[in-house]
Amino acid sequence: MHAASTPPYQKQIRAAVAFGTRPEVIKLAPVISALAESPAFRPLVVSSGQHTDLLAPFVARFGVHVDYELKVMEPGQHLNRLFARVLTEFDAVLAKESPDVVIVQGDTTTATAAALAAFQRRIPVAHVEAGLRTDDPVNPFPEEMNRRLVSRLARWHFAATQRHADNLLAEGVPPESVIVTGNPVVDALHGMLARQERSPKLSQLLNATAGLKRVTVTTHRRESFGERIGANLRALRRFVERHPDTAVIFPMHPNPAVRAAAAMLGGVERVWLIDPLDYPDFIGLLSESWVIASDSGGVQEEAPSLGVPLLILRENTERPEVLDTGLAKLCPTADDLALMLDEMYRTDATAKPTDNPFGDGHAGEKIVAALAAAFGVPAEVAV
Repeated sequence: MHAASTPPYQKQIRAAVAFGTRPEVIKLAPVISALAESPAFRPLVVSSGQHTDLLAPFVARFGVHVDYELKVMEPGQHLNRLFARVLTEFDAVLAKESPDVVIVQGDTTTATAAALAAFQRRIPVAHVEAGLRTDDPVNPFPEEMNRRLVSRLARWHFAATQRHADNLLAEGVPPESVIVTGNPVVDALHGMLARQERSPKLSQLLNATAGLKRVTVTTHRRESFGERIGANLRALRRFVERHPDTAVIFPMHPNPAVRAAAAMLGGVERVWLIDPLDYPDFIGLLSESWVIASDSGGVQEEAPSLGVPLLILRENTERPEVLDTGLAKLCPTADDLALMLDEMYRTDATAKPTDNPFGDGHAGEKIVAALAAAFGVPAEVAV
C-alpha cells in the first residue's frame, strides 16, 4: 500500500482507522487503501491487537502499515478489562495525534471503545458496516449491543445495504448521515479471487480431499461456545461417518473453547482439523467447498460471491439479504444442521453463482468519497 503521488489537497484530513480483529483488517483494508490513494487524506492506522496471532498475517497480506500497536490482550481477560484497555490506550493516541475523523468497523470491542474515546474528545466517528440488527440485544453477544452503541456515537453511517440503512433510519438516525456503500469485504474478496493464489498448503489439502464433497466449517462466536458448538460438531461427525464421499474441513479458531470442542473430531476418518488459513487460502477453500457451515458474519457476506451453499449456525442473522438469495439457510440447532445436511446430500446441492447483495467491490472507494464530500473536498480531488 503506497501513499498517493499527487500533491495533498490543501490541509490533508487526518483519518484514524481503528481495528483489532481479523475480520476488521479484511474489511478495513480496502478503506485504508482508498484513503492512502486519495490526496485529500492521511490515514493513521491503529491496531488494538484484540486478535493477536491471527492478526499479523492479515495485516501483512493486505499491505497495511500500522502506526500504533496497542497490544491490549491478556490471557483470560474479561470483556470489561479489554474494553477499558482499548479505551485508555486509544485515547492516548487521540490525545497525541488529534485526528479529524475516527473510522471504525462493525461491532467489536475495539470498534466500540475506539468510537467512545473519539466521541469523548469530540472527534467525529465514521462507522463502516453500520445498521446491522437482529433485534435481540444479547444475540449475538456482545456484538449486537456493540453495534447499537456505535450507532449512537457515530456521525456518518456507511451501510452495506438499503435494509441496513432502513434500520438506522427507523431508529432516528438523520438521513443525510446514512450512506449505502456496500461492504468492503466484497472488495477484499474480489481482490483475492482475481489473484487466484493457492499455497502449497492449500493445494495439498485440496488434493487430499479430491473427489469428496467438502464441508468447510467455521465456528467461533461466543454464543456458540459450550453445548451448542459440541452438538453441531457431533452432527457433523455423524454426517461424515454415514457418507464416505464427504469430508469435513475445520480451520480452527485459536480460542481454547473452540479447540477443546474440536477434540471430539480428532482421529475421525475424512475430518481435517487445521490451523486458521491465510485469507487467499481460506477463500480458495470456501470456493472449492460443497457446503459451508459457519456462524461467521463475514462468511455470510462472502458466500454469495462464491456461489457456495451456506448453513448458518445461528439462531438469527443480521444479514437477511443472504437468505433472500436462496443460497443460505439458518440452522439454529444441531438437529436443524443435521436435517439440512441430509437434505442437501439427497438433492445433490451444487454451487450456483448469484449477485452479491452486499456490494459490487467498490465500497472502499465509495466510503472515502463520501467522507471527502462531508469534509467539503471537491469530488475530482477526493479519490
